[in-house]
Amino acid sequence: MTSTEHRPGISGDPYHPGRWIALAVLVLAVLLVAVDATVLGLATPFLSEDLEPTATQLLWIGDVYSFVIAGLLVSMGSLGDRIGRKKLLLTGAVAFGAVSVLNAYANSAEMMILARALLGVAGATLMPSTLALIRNLFHDPRERSFAIGIWGAMASAGAAVGPVIGGVLLEHFWWGSVFLINLPVMAVLVAVGIKMIPESKNPEPGPWDLPSVGLSLIGMVGVVYAIKDLAAHGASWAVALTAVGGVLALVWFVRRQVRLPSPLLDMRLFHHRGFSGAVLADLLTILGLSGLVFFLSQFLQLVQGRSPLEAGLAELPAAIGAVTAGLLAGRAARRFSVWSVVTGGLGAIGLALAVVTLIHKETAYPLLGAVLLVVGVGAGFSFTVTADVILSSVPKEHAGSASAVSETAYELGAALGIALLGSIVTSVYQGFGTPEGVPADTSEAAHESLGGAVESAEALPAAQADALVWAAQEAFVNGLRVAAGVGAGVLLATAVAASFLLRDQKLEEGVEE
Repeated sequence: MTSTEHRPGISGDPYHPGRWIALAVLVLAVLLVAVDATVLGLATPFLSEDLEPTATQLLWIGDVYSFVIAGLLVSMGSLGDRIGRKKLLLTGAVAFGAVSVLNAYANSAEMMILARALLGVAGATLMPSTLALIRNLFHDPRERSFAIGIWGAMASAGAAVGPVIGGVLLEHFWWGSVFLINLPVMAVLVAVGIKMIPESKNPEPGPWDLPSVGLSLIGMVGVVYAIKDLAAHGASWAVALTAVGGVLALVWFVRRQVRLPSPLLDMRLFHHRGFSGAVLADLLTILGLSGLVFFLSQFLQLVQGRSPLEAGLAELPAAIGAVTAGLLAGRAARRFSVWSVVTGGLGAIGLALAVVTLIHKETAYPLLGAVLLVVGVGAGFSFTVTADVILSSVPKEHAGSASAVSETAYELGAALGIALLGSIVTSVYQGFGTPEGVPADTSEAAHESLGGAVESAEALPAAQADALVWAAQEAFVNGLRVAAGVGAGVLLATAVAASFLLRDQKLEEGVEE
């Protein structure tokens, strides 16, 4: 540990019990940010009825939060290395709570998109700080693996627990309540964190490069938006220009990092085959998990007719699997190997997505529950081990930047899971034929989203309403099957690639001094 790192409550002892209390506070932040990425899944039908967003606006409401986080994580991780990770964490917690109120009381689709984007800015200050502080709290690699397992379990489980929390709240309150729950949690985080979390930072950080911050944000958001728009609406000059602009910004960002004496992100890390393989596995693990959870929420409610609470509880196996596997991941990777655990996890998610290609409207819950459990277990093993590989591969002075890479992969995976798979679902869905006699304006609303179809059908005679809803539901399920097939192919291919990229990778054994 460097002399500039102050550790109140830890007393300089790497085995002081205060580190576990500090960890408990850190995972609170992780859980909340992860929950907010998927909690809107169940609220989508209610939000659609209240704010009346278009299909494109609805996708933006779902994924702009993750887009902004992904675009800012590297910048915020580097900022934490410079000004102090505790300081950044507590500042972000206060901002997260305040912006949550704005989300809860948004009164238009445009305001909701803006509020979600601002919540992403606040979330970006929290995530890299939590993992970087774990790197500095735990000096024993086995303990650190277990701590990262807890952190990873909360990150993975948060995405799956979001629908459960949302379901409970939506049974009793309006959709804005899914954001107001952030306030008491953030209050506890700040109150306890001030005393129990130790400060740490890079003793020789160098300046924070603002042009690099802008390039990272523009590049990440531009590329992901282009992918989403291409899948949803097909090729166009606007999509091409956005994609080119995003790629150029990222290329410029990389070139700038190579030249800077104190870069936001040390690009030399990616020369390490294991590091690059871990980042790729991170990204695609979460792509499979978040995409499946987001769209199964709508399937369970709008196709199978479950209540929000029932749908949320139905997705609980994913959380159980992620938590269990996350806590066992470090031990499994040491007993067997890093590559076998990560490859097995990715393969499990891929096979589970392949099973989703067989579902239909009447699919019984045991099959859906088994699929979610397998996805959770796969994500828990893969994500936790790759996060450990990424974090332990750099000196602790640069822990913020390294953890930001892991977090960027996580958030970009979540965004791409919703954007790519969601765009496929939307593209297939919008092609369904309108039953005879349905007015043009009703048909147009029905083709915007499945929620719009269910709502607009209420104004039709019973026979027409049933025909419209049936056609829309069938189209949605068809889109879900196609998206699951694409996701399965991507995950299985990544499992093969990871088996080569991580072949010689091992987790640390010796205690750090």
